[in-house]
Amino acid sequence: MSKQSQPEMPNEPCCTPLVREPLTADWAGDLARMFKALGDPVRLQLLSRVASHAGGEACVCDLSVGLDLTQPTISHHLKVLRESGLLECERRGTWVYYWVVASALAQLSAVLGSNEVNADQLNTAQLGTAARAVLA
Repeated sequence: MSKQSQPEMPNEPCCTPLVREPLTADWAGDLARMFKALGDPVRLQLLSRVASHAGGEACVCDLSVGLDLTQPTISHHLKVLRESGLLECERRGTWVYYWVVASALAQLSAVLGSNEVNADQLNTAQLGTAARAVLA
């Protein structure tokens, strides 16, 4: 009997769920709600502000700084992010604090992400200036 060891197989699947198998109707619906919520630049910016805020949570008063929007408009966008499952919140006194739902971001990442994607595989001519700068 040979004592050669078998090569270890990676625990991760070879490709993303999107290309490995068809999405179920329920999962596609959940993902579509999240992607639709992120399709608005203000909501994407708010999600980024919450995610990058010290401590991983941000008060609504911190989120409005630097945005040329009224408080009701910001609240509407935060509500859409909450309803899509990307943010959670809690009222503390008169302020509401928001944090990112990590499992929701993991779902979005898992369905689109790939360990094999690199800048050469992307058509950078179709990307915006900021995206090209990140890939450079």
